[in-house]
Amino acid sequence: MADSSFDIVSKVERQEVDNALNQTGKEISQRYDFKGTNASIEWSGEKIVMQANGEDRVKAILDVFQSKLIKRGISLKALETGEPQLSGKEYKIFATIQEGISQDNAKKVAKVIRDEGPKGVKAQVQGDELRVSSKSRDDLQTVISLLKGKDFDFALQFVNYR
Repeated sequence: MADSSFDIVSKVERQEVDNALNQTGKEISQRYDFKGTNASIEWSGEKIVMQANGEDRVKAILDVFQSKLIKRGISLKALETGEPQLSGKEYKIFATIQEGISQDNAKKVAKVIRDEGPKGVKAQVQGDELRVSSKSRDDLQTVISLLKGKDFDFALQFVNYR
């Protein structure tokens, strides 16, 4: 019998991020506490730029955006934000969406699987994802629940289970 396997990835649905960004823009244009603050959120290349005329207002935009991401099922671990920066009269926060598992993070996950997972489970790095294989599907289920119980500083999804 062939080995069963699944892939561990860290991907974000760009359309869902776009929808969350648009909902945030709509909410800050309608909310009373954002009136007259020049508050905005938009894509700037691969970055998301939030700006307003006060540091607390720009942090409030980030808070609204994070809540919209959560409602759309996107892990906040995929969102990397900087500190508010003063740019002229405006405060700005730059954020990026992290995708893919770096080599170091893939090695961390593989080490957890090797050390704490069932015997006979193999994990190999393939580009920006990790393939986990075993003869037993039950062992793969055990690995998935083991990894869900761990708190990594990046988002994980399990795909291509076969």
